[in-house]
Amino acid sequence: MTNIAEKSNSMRVIIIAMVLIGFQANAQTAKEIMQRVDEKVRGTSNSSEMKMTIVRPDWKREITMKGWSLGTEYSLILITGPARDKGQAFLKRDNEMWNWQPSIDRVVKLPPSMMLQSWMGSDFTNDDLVKESSIVNDYNHSLEQDSVINGTTVYKVVLTPKPDAPVVWGKVVCYVDKKEYNQLLVKYYDEDDYLVNTMVLSEIKEMGGRRIPTRLEMIPADNPRQRTVIEYQNQEFNIGLKESFFSMQNMKRVR
Repeated sequence: MTNIAEKSNSMRVIIIAMVLIGFQANAQTAKEIMQRVDEKVRGTSNSSEMKMTIVRPDWKREITMKGWSLGTEYSLILITGPARDKGQAFLKRDNEMWNWQPSIDRVVKLPPSMMLQSWMGSDFTNDDLVKESSIVNDYNHSLEQDSVINGTTVYKVVLTPKPDAPVVWGKVVCYVDKKEYNQLLVKYYDEDDYLVNTMVLSEIKEMGGRRIPTRLEMIPADNPRQRTVIEYQNQEFNIGLKESFFSMQNMKRVR
């Protein structure tokens, strides 16, 4: 009887260990997927030219801009049109963000509480544009059952924020192309698990030597009649930017 009990206990230990090992491997695989996604769209550094179209039931507005980033710590966005917004810039260094408004010759520091606020009146948030939070470092990752989007098999990766991470979402669900590691769909949830925004990524093209989505469409869950579309017109990677590029002085003079 003792030998049977010992064998039974040993078997339970082995099963528990296998489950834990399987869970850890699954979590590691999910993180690796998001690392590949992040590295593909960031590079070590990058620059881009974009057009953002804010669509409402009764009107439409276009904003053109340039962007630069270095790793996950630094980013700079310059508004190039329309004329009333031209020259306005947004700078992010580590966990701090500033807005340069040349019309009033003033730099405004944006507190963390504003990261979930609308960026330039669009359906994208401040966090979406300057990417204060990191999809790799600020979240725990888990894989759910694979899915299919427009005939493409995708990973379904669920991101839940780590304690004390500078994250504005309660949960993010990413659907990633299993072949090219491009995100095709992203769903953003609040802390109460209500869907807030859905982002559809499409028009996969080669830019800067990489095949990436060039059209990002953000749709708010509470008002599906409105949306904001960002279209990448040009993007370059690994361009040798340095930290000194992302200075308060350069934010005011970059063109």
